[in-house]
Amino acid sequence: MASFLSTAISSSTLTLPFSRSFSVMASAPVNAPTKVVPAVIVGGGRVGSALQDMGSGNDFLVKRGNPVPLDFEGPILVCTRNDDLDQVLEATPRSRWSDLVFFQNGMLEPWFESKGLNDAGQVLAYFAVSKLGEAPIDGKTDTNPEGLTAAYGKWASAVAGRLLAGGLSCKVLEKEAFQKQMLEKLIWICSFMLVGTRNGGVSVGVVEKEFTSDVSKLIEELALAAAAEKGLTFEEGMVERLCAYSRAVAHFPTAVKEFKWRNGWFYSISEKAMAQGKPDPCPLHTQWLKELKVV
Repeated sequence: MASFLSTAISSSTLTLPFSRSFSVMASAPVNAPTKVVPAVIVGGGRVGSALQDMGSGNDFLVKRGNPVPLDFEGPILVCTRNDDLDQVLEATPRSRWSDLVFFQNGMLEPWFESKGLNDAGQVLAYFAVSKLGEAPIDGKTDTNPEGLTAAYGKWASAVAGRLLAGGLSCKVLEKEAFQKQMLEKLIWICSFMLVGTRNGGVSVGVVEKEFTSDVSKLIEELALAAAAEKGLTFEEGMVERLCAYSRAVAHFPTAVKEFKWRNGWFYSISEKAMAQGKPDPCPLHTQWLKELKVV
């Protein structure tokens, strides 16, 4: 893990609709059980393999194209690419859909709604697995030393127990708190990937250190749009938290990808507003996407 930098951004620059009364970081960690709950793990890549290594040897690994078993009780941890989710759902017996737990980054809510998975379990994985077989590195930061990884849903406590047994942090959150933290991570991905790509594909650490003003403006813009779209209020200090996470994973490369699941959600907000004759709520985001010929 890269060493933390000393750069700080004053909260006085923020104009977001923040609330001091709400904190997505306040949930107490879940104590790890004596035995990790066995799980079906869909996807044998870096994350799936790491989760399997945290188990007690009783997990069932489902590889690409194979069906999810009907009679294996416990959570179904989905660790595939976003674009493979339709295939995973088709391979899962409908009676087991309530056991699915999604580890994907990005905005999954529209897809959940289209499939009737409104209460689907999710995990925001603030940890990195550099190579297949390597131990994951927890994304603890100088602003959140307790860790940022969070789980929601039917199997949230079991997933948190698995991660804690593997030496990682994890909180269990209720739906509203989880949604806010999910949106915050989405804003991180969309902001840092876009600014980094626009500046030659530099790492997120370079974005945080050398393009602080640009990424801060974009974070503020996207946060305002997300808050208005979802009718919610974020916790104060988002810029500081997201920059701190970038210092913790400073080596991450930047690229605008999985557009449908990431920046595409914000661009759809812009398109909807402009179609109604309203100003673009994300003008900087739209301008930079067009500069890169993403849209």
